Amino acid sequence: MAEDERWVSSDEWDIVVKNMPIVSVDLIVKHEGGVLLGLRENEPAKGEWFVPGGTVLKNERLTEAVHRVAETKLGCEVVIHNKLGVFEHFYDTSEVNGVDSKHYVANAFVVELSQDQSIELADEQHSQLRVFEPPFNEHHPYVQRYLEQIRLTG
Repeated sequence: MAEDERWVSSDEWDIVVKNMPIVSVDLIVKHEGGVLLGLRENEPAKGEWFVPGGTVLKNERLTEAVHRVAETKLGCEVVIHNKLGVFEHFYDTSEVNGVDSKHYVANAFVVELSQDQSIELADEQHSQLRVFEPPFNEHHPYVQRYLEQIRLTG
């Protein structure tokens, strides 16, 4: 994550992960006839193709978080099409030593790249980015849920 004065120290983050759900935004990036996913390099969901996302910072609106996450994770600007909904994600792993679970309250947004934007891998959470085209199958259950919801809402 890019340094931000609203971000907490590593010790404080460990306490948050151990004791609180984390409010986040997830970006379902429609691109080239499919959906962009990143191969995760850290827990939770390490080794899985997952949507880009990030924690919402204190005093940051959800839409502001979407734009910040797009810039910091994908190196681009996006246009928000709609809010897909709020989803709870429960993991039995965490990136914090000694903490064996993580809980997100994820606000999912369907987005597309702004005109004439290109995507570049801009964070350490993903080793690569790839567009997956329909039919969507065999993705992480939380990603599958997003993709099924997109099919239902158009």
